[in-house]
Amino acid sequence: MADRRRELWRRCRRLAGTPVVPEPFDAGEFVAGIAADRGRPIELMPVNAPSGGPCGLLMSTARADYILYPTNTTALHRRHILLHEVGHLLCGHVGSDAGADGAAIDAAVSRVLMPNLSPELVRRVLGRTTYSAVEEQEAELVASLIAQRVARAQAPRPAEPDRGMARMDGMFGGRSRRRAP
Repeated sequence: MADRRRELWRRCRRLAGTPVVPEPFDAGEFVAGIAADRGRPIELMPVNAPSGGPCGLLMSTARADYILYPTNTTALHRRHILLHEVGHLLCGHVGSDAGADGAAIDAAVSRVLMPNLSPELVRRVLGRTTYSAVEEQEAELVASLIAQRVARAQAPRPAEPDRGMARMDGMFGGRSRRRAP
């Protein structure tokens, strides 16, 4: 069990370290970079997700991958949902017939989430948009690791010590700002 967990972490760290994270973070630019690396289009589709429905959705067709994400949530939550769905792509997940909880997306939810897609396409694709518990763990871990990279890139950098100020302190008897080695 511990070996499996270590391997999961190793794999996810490697995958999460692969994509270029733009500074400042821009979802469109981030996804475009991944699409270019994969040689396959990825389209972001904002939707007004119903409560109780899925937060995000990855659909793959012969033409492209589509990431549906909710507009009716916070920016931080939207970004995490996007990163989670990208995690599925980076991990190479293709889905199965039932999700981690065994639930399928019903027709009413699919009409709300994907009103412009034919019911036949939705039925054909939904089988490839649900994942096992392990795949969900992988996607979630990859999303969290990429989110850490984004946060580190956006964190304010400590200012360089002002050498002129240190000289002034020295001249006027102020406390030294220099640290001992």
